[in-house]
Formats: sequence, structure tokens, C-alpha cells
Amino acid sequence: MEILHVSAECYPVAKAGGLGDVVGALPKYLNQLGHFAKVVMPMYRTKYLYNHDWEVVHKGYSNLGNWTFEFTVIKEATNELGFDLYLVDINGLLDREKVYGYDDDSERFLAFQIAVLDWVNAWEHHPDVIHVHDHHTGLIPFMIKHSFRYRKIRSIPTVLTIHNAQYQGWMDWSKSNQIPEWDSWRWGLLDWENNINPLASAIKCADKVTTVSTSYLEELRYMSNGLEDLFEYEKGKCVGILNGIDVEVWDPNADTYLEHHYSIKTAAAGKEKSKRELCETFNLDPEKPLIVFIGRLVGEKGSELLPQVIGDSFYYVGRRMNFLILGSGFPEVEAALNAMKPLSQQDFNVFIGYNEALSHKMYAGADFLLMPSRVEPCGLNQMYSMRYGTIPMVRRIGGLKDTVIDFGETNGYGICYNHTAVGDITHAVWRAVELYQDKALMQTLRERMMNLDFSWETSVKKYLEVYQSIQ
Repeated sequence: MEILHVSAECYPVAKAGGLGDVVGALPKYLNQLGHFAKVVMPMYRTKYLYNHDWEVVHKGYSNLGNWTFEFTVIKEATNELGFDLYLVDINGLLDREKVYGYDDDSERFLAFQIAVLDWVNAWEHHPDVIHVHDHHTGLIPFMIKHSFRYRKIRSIPTVLTIHNAQYQGWMDWSKSNQIPEWDSWRWGLLDWENNINPLASAIKCADKVTTVSTSYLEELRYMSNGLEDLFEYEKGKCVGILNGIDVEVWDPNADTYLEHHYSIKTAAAGKEKSKRELCETFNLDPEKPLIVFIGRLVGEKGSELLPQVIGDSFYYVGRRMNFLILGSGFPEVEAALNAMKPLSQQDFNVFIGYNEALSHKMYAGADFLLMPSRVEPCGLNQMYSMRYGTIPMVRRIGGLKDTVIDFGETNGYGICYNHTAVGDITHAVWRAVELYQDKALMQTLRERMMNLDFSWETSVKKYLEVYQSIQ
């Protein structure tokens, strides 16, 4: 089959979260099974763009309402990612450094979707499936079926994968004229609570809908930021498929970001060297357990609780552990964490920003990874941490519940708790500090985690079943 993935992110081209990791891996593993998967995304002005060779494959004109724009589609020349990668350029909209965060994001991504469909409309053949990801590409299933311009490709089946339903791309109805001329009798397929809702529209119009874990699919029926009734109604075409991780990128024995490589057999020594290097860089005590947080400093991740959790842990558990934070997000959370740095007694530090190399070093050097998420559709960080022998400390939610078993249970290996609350998280910190004293048990849990298989092989087969079901 030929599958065209349409996404706002793709690692290593441009990534803001787990969406980028998935789109950067799934097509490669589909191709390895003999299929033909491609990715098309916006042409942001990133380092990847300037460091690679490209060829122009299409030029065209389109319109966003009354505004006519020119677009260009380019292809990466070497196929180094293991799949064909295409970028869409629209001057004035997509020629930005950041992926998100602009006032005109709805126009940017709508113009991108229109350009993609205009390009596919010009192909001499049709892909077997168009696979869209999250709300940024959520109007494609509607436009394929109900915009008159795309009658030629109306028969192409579509799949939507929801990586995070909290963000839905809401648009005012005044922007409805920006969508290529469509059958006005179908307005209800765009509408949700008197707004155009691209994610809701995709759920209604796509032939199949997948979520990135089975538990998250269940949670969406009672916790999906206003779409609960829709998920209940459309549950018959929804499937939960747990994400995999790219075990070629995330391999402590070959990771190009690491100074000290290690396998399951050499993990104790390799992690110790990585930890000492990390502690030296951030002025931490390598003799204490190292607890890290890697992610966005936003409410979904429970990040605003981190300052109090750290303070309470030092007070109630004692200064028996290190905390190292990597992330960016809410300015008030960033400020609160930065304000704690002068109070450190070689046991706390924070790096505000996104740093891929540092994240790999933290997975390798940490003893524990803290994930007190309020919402976690799948979660890849806990899988990365286990691959690197770092014990995850997670709330039982979404994909975290599907992938981490508490070490107090049979064949368990992580630390789990039920609520994103300071008391629950602080108790988990206490459990981590106590567990760290038992070196033999730490080694047993480390080996148990590193032997787990979170590769893409199983997940890819499930996606293929979804594609085959709509042919």
C-alpha cells in the first residue's frame, strides 16, 4: 500500500512533542514491511532544511478565501529518514522557525492542508490511504469528501490519529469561506458547539480514527475537552494503538548523543558514568539518587506542582535526592523553578528550553524519571527511560497506565500513583529514595525494564490492519 502521512511535525525536521517522534518513525517501519509510506509537512525554517539537499517536485497556486497564494512542494533528495519526505512552502505563512504559537496558526495550517490536497489532486495516481495527525490536518477528511475541487480524489480513504485531543484547532464560522468551496448542506460535519472544530470534523469524516493508547481511547469518552459525546457516538470506528519507539534512535548502546554507551549487561557501569558526567555539568551530588523531569512545563504535565513537590520532598524526605528539570512552557513555572536554583545544596538544577542532546543524556544518567501528568495520551518519555534503564515514576493515566507496572506488583518495574497531587508525587519521591538504597533490587528492575519490547513492530501491524479495513 501507499500511505501519505500529513502532519505538522516530524522528527528530526521539526518537533514540539510526541507527534513528531511518531511521524518520524511509523513511516520508516511501514516501509520496512514492504509498503510505501511518505510524509508531507510544512517547510519551517529549521536547521534540517538548511543542512540537506532538496528537489522541487511541484509548484502551484491556490487560495485561502479571497487571498491567492503560491505554494511549492520540495522533496528531500537522499531518503535518509527511510521514507520520502516532502515539505510545503507558502511564503508569509509557513516560512517561520517555530512550529506553533502564532496568531495566524489557523490560517497557516488550513493553507497547508489546501496545498497538500491540491498537490495530491495533481498526481497521476492516488495513494491508498491519507493518514492525518491531530487537528492541524483535521480538515482534510472533510475537504476530500465535500469540497467540489477534490471530486477526483474523493474515493481516497482517510485515517485520523489523535495524539492529543485537548487541542482542537477551533475556528470562528466567519472563516468558513477560507475552505475550498464545499457542499453547504454538510455544515454539520464542520460544526461543534457553534464553532468550526477541525478535530471534531476529522472524527466525523475520517474512515477510521486511532488514538495512541487503548486507555486513552477509553478516557476520551469522559475526558476530551468537550468532545465526550462525539467519542461515545463514533466509538465503533475508533481503535487504540499504543505508540512504539524508534529503537534505532533510542539505543543506549549506540546513541550518538552519549559519551558512555552501555547494554543491559553493562548498564550499571554505563549509567554511573553518564550520571557523574551529568551531575558535574549541573553541580549535583552524584552519590544521591537523580530524579529528572523532561517535558513541557504546562498544566497537562502537572509541571506547576514541581516547585512545591521539590520543596516538600526536601522538607519531609530530607535532602537525600537530586532533581534536574528540562523543559519550557508557562512563564510562571519557569520563573518559579529558576528562583529555586540559588537555594540548591548541590541537589537541584533546571535547564529552561528544548535540548534533544541533553534529553538523551538525562535518560542515560538519571535514576528516575518523574511524569505526574494530568493527561498523557501515550507518553513516549517513560518508554525512552525504560529503554535506558531509568525507572519511571508515573501517574496511572492514559498510556502511562498501559506501559508501567508498579515494582510492588508481580513483575513490576516502575513507581505508580493515582493522582496529580503534591502528596501523591511526594510519596513517590520517598519511595524512589528508599528504593535507591537497595542496589540489588535497582539492578533487577533495570534489567527487567531494559528487556521490555516497545519497538514499532507490533504497532505497525495494527496500523496496517486499520488501513486494510478501509480498502
